[in-house]
Amino acid sequence: MTLTGIICEYNPFHSGHALQLSKARDMSGENCAIVCVMGGDFVQRGEPAVVSKHARAEMAARCGADLVLELPVPWALGSAERFASGGVAILDGIGADLISFGAECPDAERLSGLAKVLLSPACGALIKAELAAGVSYAAARERAAEKLSGGDAALLREPNNILAVEYLKAMARRGSKLRPIPVPRAFAAHDGGESGGYAGASRIRELIGEGGEYGRFMPKAAWEILRRELDAGRTPDPEILDSMTMYRLRTMGPEEFQSLPDGGEGLWMRLARFAGSEGTVKAVLDGVKTKRYAYARLRRMVMAALLGITADMQTNEPPYIRVLALGGRGREALREIKVRAGLPIVTKPAAAKLLPEKAREIFELEARAGDIYALMYAGPDQRRGGTEWTTSPVVL
Repeated sequence: MTLTGIICEYNPFHSGHALQLSKARDMSGENCAIVCVMGGDFVQRGEPAVVSKHARAEMAARCGADLVLELPVPWALGSAERFASGGVAILDGIGADLISFGAECPDAERLSGLAKVLLSPACGALIKAELAAGVSYAAARERAAEKLSGGDAALLREPNNILAVEYLKAMARRGSKLRPIPVPRAFAAHDGGESGGYAGASRIRELIGEGGEYGRFMPKAAWEILRRELDAGRTPDPEILDSMTMYRLRTMGPEEFQSLPDGGEGLWMRLARFAGSEGTVKAVLDGVKTKRYAYARLRRMVMAALLGITADMQTNEPPYIRVLALGGRGREALREIKVRAGLPIVTKPAAAKLLPEKAREIFELEARAGDIYALMYAGPDQRRGGTEWTTSPVVL
């Protein structure tokens, strides 16, 4: 069996995702299983997901994924580089054969060449020089790459290309045997609007917030699950999130701020200062924001503070494999993974108590994150805690 991995968030799952799954299956051959490594209740943008990971895993399983695994929160809530490195580590950990990803440029050779450039010592030195001039990291990276690779540096202006290059960088660092199969992203951009009957996840979230019609951009099965969760009040309330986060920021000490991920160059001190004076998370972020730091980085720092994630938690690799959902060939894929896997596999959450100490600590962090996520539900009767220890994978 060929195991083809996709690193994802599905926030929420839409028709473009279904198209990618279908194309990845076609490109992988007849005897294949699609294994998705999905971020959990908190996503890479530095925000809670629109609905829970269990609901989103069910969407994926009902719409073409054979197996959905969890990317633990320290990596799911990390930078693009950490997000990619965590996902690739899990795919290597299960012995996957292929990795599929959407990209505006589906040329694997060009993307791999750019990844090699970015990993070179010369590029690192150029990036440091550009950062010293006061530009953002994204701008510094593109300028450095342009000096070393010419026109291909422009690929870094597209969000899916950026993640594709990060996957390839992570693979190169690890000496991974994964083979890339890029899928052309011919539909709406990740943060774009509507195009050709497709819409990106951010546009769908906007429509949800506006009370607009979003179902036409989702497979029917995914729409039904999303509608079920929204109708039940199982979606984060922004006002509750804001109050919880401000409480956490106001009660943190200097050492806790200093331990946050991506808080170097004195950024943690700016966050601590504005957290002590401003009354909303937006006001805090606006105060901390400078030309050099992207809002996404600041949001991730704030979410890390809320969840208790520290920089040292992101220095290693995910220490276990957790199954969230099994789709069409899920049981067969899981049997194959159990033969190949180099990491402990958690199918029943109670078994996480038997994990080695460091792995158990990450699972316990994940469980706390789930409890915090539930506290943001608009429906008070939905805010029960401890469900991470009792919720089994969705099995179709």
